[in-house]
Amino acid sequence: MNSQTYIEVKNMSFCYPRSQFRLEDISLQLNRNDITALVGENGSGKTTLGKILTGILKPASGEIQIGKKDIKTLDLGEIGKKVGYLFQNPEKQIFAASVYEDVSFPLEINGVSPEAIKDRTESILKELEIDHLKDKYPFNLSHGEKQRVALAGILVNETEYLILDEPTTALDTDRKELLGRMLQKLHSQGTGILIISHDEIFINKFCGRVLKMKQKGGITDEKV
Repeated sequence: MNSQTYIEVKNMSFCYPRSQFRLEDISLQLNRNDITALVGENGSGKTTLGKILTGILKPASGEIQIGKKDIKTLDLGEIGKKVGYLFQNPEKQIFAASVYEDVSFPLEINGVSPEAIKDRTESILKELEIDHLKDKYPFNLSHGEKQRVALAGILVNETEYLILDEPTTALDTDRKELLGRMLQKLHSQGTGILIISHDEIFINKFCGRVLKMKQKGGITDEKV
């Protein structure tokens, strides 16, 4: 792992129980200085890899380090403070009766003081331009607004690396542009970003590095 590498995967393999799907010999390095895209055919394992990097799924073999720590030594809560994962469907990550409650919840369960919760939650809502929605019921929002609420719930923990799974799905051109600018701003503030996507126009505009995942294993750098 070089000094800039934040996530490193070495010779990792994975298989689902009672399934022929396998990932074999996956190795890669991700750093916080890049907005990186992960591309590949449907079924190549991109989403599976994203879930492995956030501890949702466990590899069968190999080594994964996050911030120079072996992922095996970290519980899900500790991984979540380092690497956040935005699902393709943001409704899987929102649940509360209001946007404010949803975003502030991670801080509440971690025992953060009420004053700090208020300051941090209001700050992240403003940063993502959804402070005007703080009293709204999240499930009544548009797809793009739900996405930003889910993203705020991740970033409120001051996550150092962010993985987004097909984030431009169901967004129109203007919303894609808004998302791209928002990610550039987060990146400029020190957040590393990996975008799992098929959206070539978005990737070419906002990603400086492109990794291509081969069927059943292997990753190549397509653009640096």
